[in-house]
Amino acid sequence: MGLADASKRVLLGRKLSSSQLGETLLPKRIALPVFASDALSSVAYAPDEVFIMLSIAGATSYVFSPWIGVAVALVMAAVILSYRQTVHAYPSGGGDYEVASVNLGPAAGTTVASALLVDYVLTVAVSISSGSQYAAAAIPFLSGHEVFFASALVVLLMALNLRGIRESGSYFAVPTYLFMVAILGMAVYGGIRWFAGTLPEVESADLQVVPREGFEDPLSQFAMVFLLARAFSSGCAALTGVEAISNGVPAFRRPKSRNAAATLLMLGAIAITMMMSVILLAREMGLRYVDPHEVDRLRTVAGDPLPEGYDQHTVIAQIAGALFSDFPPGFYFIVTMTGIILVLAANTAFNGFPVLGSILAKDGYAPRALGSRGDRLAYSNGIVFLAVMAIVLIVAFDAQTTKLIQLYIVGVFVSFNLSQLGMIRHWTRHLASEKDPARRRSMQRSRAINTVGLCFTAVVLVVVLVTKFLEGAWITILAMAAAFFLMRGIRRHYERVALELAAEEGDKVLPTRVHAIVLVSKVHKPTLRALAYAKASRPNVLEAVCVSTDSADTDRLLEAWDARRIDVPLKVLHSPYRELIRPIVDYAVEIRRANPRGVVAVYIPEYVVGHWWEQLLHNQSALRLKGRLLFTPGIMVTSVPYQLRSSAAALEREDRQMTRVRPGDLRRGRVTDAPPDRVTPPSERGR
Repeated sequence: MGLADASKRVLLGRKLSSSQLGETLLPKRIALPVFASDALSSVAYAPDEVFIMLSIAGATSYVFSPWIGVAVALVMAAVILSYRQTVHAYPSGGGDYEVASVNLGPAAGTTVASALLVDYVLTVAVSISSGSQYAAAAIPFLSGHEVFFASALVVLLMALNLRGIRESGSYFAVPTYLFMVAILGMAVYGGIRWFAGTLPEVESADLQVVPREGFEDPLSQFAMVFLLARAFSSGCAALTGVEAISNGVPAFRRPKSRNAAATLLMLGAIAITMMMSVILLAREMGLRYVDPHEVDRLRTVAGDPLPEGYDQHTVIAQIAGALFSDFPPGFYFIVTMTGIILVLAANTAFNGFPVLGSILAKDGYAPRALGSRGDRLAYSNGIVFLAVMAIVLIVAFDAQTTKLIQLYIVGVFVSFNLSQLGMIRHWTRHLASEKDPARRRSMQRSRAINTVGLCFTAVVLVVVLVTKFLEGAWITILAMAAAFFLMRGIRRHYERVALELAAEEGDKVLPTRVHAIVLVSKVHKPTLRALAYAKASRPNVLEAVCVSTDSADTDRLLEAWDARRIDVPLKVLHSPYRELIRPIVDYAVEIRRANPRGVVAVYIPEYVVGHWWEQLLHNQSALRLKGRLLFTPGIMVTSVPYQLRSSAAALEREDRQMTRVRPGDLRRGRVTDAPPDRVTPPSERGR
């Protein structure tokens, strides 16, 4: 095994055969952290965004925070119940894309796909950026290097996911469950102290919030409604990631739909409980929180500005710091788990994006490379592409969560709406033919749930578009439009290529003649082998061709040709400007033009070498020539290989890799006829 192969195996693990796909399926205990980490992680930033929006009018508007939390929770509950219908009706993993395509048509399906693809990229960028901000707050030397740290985290997640969904899920399960324990434990402890009357105040409770410029006076009714709508739309970031389970149903163990629906229910209950707990504790503990870029709006009780470089901690950090002021390990545990879950939240996108990309590739809307599984049965190309796009966003927006969050949730709510509308169409179509009363009642109940979900998500989408359009949502809409037209263009390309490649009767007609050309640079073994192979193909005309760039070299070639009495005519193409490619191409085109119904067969001798550095020393002219001739109609290119001795080294490496017996292969039945010198008999082991 070469160094590159060994490094790849260390990074990704041993290869998995297609028959082992069933071994990668997830039980619910692993599927929950794999697919729910994104939605659960929103607890770390959705409450922050709610308080940031309300702080625009000052701290008095915080009184509305619980009601905004309740509104977000109601929308989440409706969406969760709606998606439970989706995973039962469409368990193949297409999710929103499949629902929209089947029930609303290809245009709606492509719209949903573009929205989801953009949202997955933003999920990685937002989650990793938020995690890097937490890390920079806890580790001083990372401050100012958040972009580099966030990019490194994306690469790390990419490498873990390339090992396969089952293995990456096992890595992420423990931190996700520890985050649940941390936040729910903090909520329970805070609730006990609240009822006991000993709930402490957070560090910012003694500060004042100066309203943003233009909001100093009491707000009109319309302005207050608009402010609450902005806070509500920011809080709806908590709903991102809910759709990932509907896209990942094939990754569940059987019964797939039932397990996916149960995981959705657990996700909804845990996420709503955690979010409401954080919002209620923050309000009761006197939180004062503003946009991190507007910390100068925070003032002391006396109205004085805060000291230079004041560090405003996140909402969860302030709550944990107050509750566990006498128990620092509790504080550090909560903050650490929150930072980790923000990084792991991106794993939801790393599971959803490649699956959706593979489905789009199968339908012709994405490059076919996205539909290929790697040697660990993961959609490797989709994982790498997602990582690259996320890093581009992180660098472009300087890893600032507040900047990226404005681009968020637009795409996911577009897909929510079209998915709910598609499900309503789905149930209506089936009700038209269903006669069984029990089944009809079940379908009517499901349609009612999807109708309620559509009403809720439609309201949220309108609010998000109105309140966030100028704040950056327009960038997301442009990205979705670009992805939409790109996918439609890819589909048209594949359709056009398929039409061109369709077989016709005329394609079976033989050419009138074959004019064969063997390229010659020297009279040596590769040339003689190419001549012999060309003769064996029995062309109508066979000739050897050399390009003369140096008269002395050409004279020596002609002498050697005559000395060996080779019975193939040798034609010399003079090249006064020392070009090698153009004279051959021009000559082949001229022959083809003289006989349009014939073909020109060009035989190119090539060396086969065993080391990568040798490839740089040979065959460069042949590669360039083939590249030119492949675009010329009526010209066939044939490489005639000649194996140098070093090529045996590559063959030996390949044999060693194919025949090497790994630990456990015999027990698993993967070795049926192992060579005696590679397997030690049990009786001789330990000698």
